[in-house]
Amino acid sequence: MKETATNRLKRLQMRSSRRGIKEMDIILGAFSHAGLAALCEADIELYEDLLEENDHDIYQWVTGQNPTPEHYLDLLIKISAQAPNT
Repeated sequence: MKETATNRLKRLQMRSSRRGIKEMDIILGAFSHAGLAALCEADIELYEDLLEENDHDIYQWVTGQNPTPEHYLDLLIKISAQAPNT
């Protein structure tokens, strides 16, 4: 059975809000509720890939502590733009 678009977004929102570290719960949770539905299919797939990455790595990319891998750069710019101050 194929997952509906609505269920997929809900699943991604849940995964975004229940991460390994609180900062990522806040950053990815806020983005998933505010901007995830506006992404194109390719960006949603990329976002799913991002959710498989280590939280500490994602946090360092979002905050600019480490360079973001090129394939995530545009997506992380969108996430960073909507991130609350952490």
